[in-house]
Amino acid sequence: MHSLLTTLLTMLLIVFFSGQMFAAEPVAVRVEGIEDDPLKNVEAALALPPGLIKDGRVDRLWLEHFIRQAENRVKEALEPFGYYAPQVVTSLESNEETEYLLLVKVNAGEQVRISEVKVELEGSGSQEEPLLEKVAAFPLTVGEHLLHDLYEKGKDDILVAARELGYLDAVFSVHEIRVDPPSASATIHLVMMSGSRYLFGASKIVGATYYPEELLQRYITFSPGEPFSDMVLGETQRNFAGSPYFKSVAVIPDKGAATEFRVPVVIRVVPAPRRTIRPGIGYGTDTGFRGSVAYKDLSLFYPGHTLNGELTFAQTLQGIGVAYSIPSKKNLETMSTVQLNLQREEVNDTLSRVEALEFNRSRGFGDKMLGTAFIRAQYEDYTAGMENSSSFLLLPGLRFSQHSSDDMIRPTLAYHYQLETRGTHQALGSDAGFIQFLAEGGGIVSLPWRLSLSGRSKLGATFLDDPFAVLPTSLRFFAGGDNSVRGYSYKSLGPKDASGKVIGGRYLLQGSAELERALFDKWGLSVFYDTGNAFDSFSDLRFYRGAGVGIHYYTQIGAVNLGVARQLNVAKPRYMVHFSIGFQL
Repeated sequence: MHSLLTTLLTMLLIVFFSGQMFAAEPVAVRVEGIEDDPLKNVEAALALPPGLIKDGRVDRLWLEHFIRQAENRVKEALEPFGYYAPQVVTSLESNEETEYLLLVKVNAGEQVRISEVKVELEGSGSQEEPLLEKVAAFPLTVGEHLLHDLYEKGKDDILVAARELGYLDAVFSVHEIRVDPPSASATIHLVMMSGSRYLFGASKIVGATYYPEELLQRYITFSPGEPFSDMVLGETQRNFAGSPYFKSVAVIPDKGAATEFRVPVVIRVVPAPRRTIRPGIGYGTDTGFRGSVAYKDLSLFYPGHTLNGELTFAQTLQGIGVAYSIPSKKNLETMSTVQLNLQREEVNDTLSRVEALEFNRSRGFGDKMLGTAFIRAQYEDYTAGMENSSSFLLLPGLRFSQHSSDDMIRPTLAYHYQLETRGTHQALGSDAGFIQFLAEGGGIVSLPWRLSLSGRSKLGATFLDDPFAVLPTSLRFFAGGDNSVRGYSYKSLGPKDASGKVIGGRYLLQGSAELERALFDKWGLSVFYDTGNAFDSFSDLRFYRGAGVGIHYYTQIGAVNLGVARQLNVAKPRYMVHFSIGFQL
């Protein structure tokens, strides 16, 4: 064993040192006297040109020519940082590591400061408030060091703001930096000519003859006569691209065809197939192996009226759902839906069979906010522990949600929340009277070192005058599972009956925190902590806890998540593997 370790160590040393020898270049460049970003820029400017070294041999004439250019290269590389009078000394040496060593000693000198900044607007847009704000916020002021990147940023900010206001011909007629090296000072003079303001002209949709005009107009975010804006065009593009009715879209402004500064816009679409069938198969710790068949008809009975149906079969859950949706003419998110659901779920100590018919009206409020009013007629046969019962409920409710994400697959900044209240009474023909409140939310923020921190929480409360047994299991609260308290199986936490079987509770409190480190482009490694429980009274509240590690692989269909969680603060803690697909907040 000892000889084997010695042999392996020797081989590693040979590979390491031979790699060092073979990595040595016949020409090396070393820069002294500067650091940080100026040093990086100078080193990039002094990168050896291709062909100077061929077949391991140095072209001496080319090397001497490169050395003669080095001083000017260094000076040009330092100008963006405000150094306009550096002293540069070059020498060619040799050492044991390289055949030639180009040593560049730099004395950057005094950094230039700004003595005057003059930014002016001319033309019909000279009094536009957003442009005046950009001028006032120009990132370089008198007394500061001259930095070219801030100068260019200030110019770009003004120009982008002008074009977003419709001034498509805006240009800088004057853009000067005058540097006086002896005094280490500089003046900035900018004059932007706005030109005339362009407006949106008429829009034309090509390729969507099947759908009614009022349906298509909902996706267009501008009206003729409004100031032309690339940002508004982008919103229109995203609206059409996110529609189920089209598989591709191109929004094309034709500035060349503008008359009286009105720009016509052509929207070319390719319709998606009217009817689709999509089978699916997968696995999750909560559901076991599962399969599904989804059917969609984009124009049932009337163009744009959609029918969605799905048949689901899994180890714990089987069901069929059908929804018919009628879009509103007002905005994209407003619609009316009728849906029928038949579902059977058997988990641990509970079994439920649900038949439900629901009508809902959803309305968009902008900024990803959605409000929904619904009324559901539900019949359920259920078993919970030693309970066997059935109930009919006519259940009205309200739901409000909002979400935002910078990426649908692997977000670095995202949040969502949902608030819901629902209830019923015997006066409505229901077998029970109660009211429930539910709230859930989550978010993710990016941190340094490719870290991200995510958290989620969920709470629920039921106020019930009747005995708890009349509340069907589909409306009771449970904890445990992939999106609850990991380390415990799905719906395994909650109040128990006299036989020790979990029957669900009136209240729910749960939360989670997860710290993830990105690995490569598509992988991530995380540590997490979950806590929560379902309960009947706060005096009996006991939090269950789990912690563990997870690995994530990000694909176009979502994240593939594999985690191992350990129960905490219990006498005989167990480990549990959790597997799921999709990003969850």
